[in-house]
Amino acid sequence: MLFIESGRLKSGKRLLFGTFPAMVCLFEGGAPMATNVKLPDELVKQAGKIAAIEHRSIPKQIEFYFKIAAIAEANPELSFTLIKEILRSDSEAIAGKYQFG
Repeated sequence: MLFIESGRLKSGKRLLFGTFPAMVCLFEGGAPMATNVKLPDELVKQAGKIAAIEHRSIPKQIEFYFKIAAIAEANPELSFTLIKEILRSDSEAIAGKYQFG
């Protein structure tokens, strides 16, 4: 389970991370749980194409886009590429170093 994390940039703005259920949990004060959401078929189809390329499930791809959108909204001065790199480096830090051989 991933909860909201926040970090500070040099500008003093907050950088928000976390999953949508965790964010709902934060606002409602309960435990995160799955919620069914009706999305347009075309959006799901487009997310599915990119999810296949990125080796993610469709729900994980949509969650990834939500994370990027939440960070971009809180930090409009950051580029899309920089936000992706921040998310990637956070994932690598959680996973730890890979040991070859």
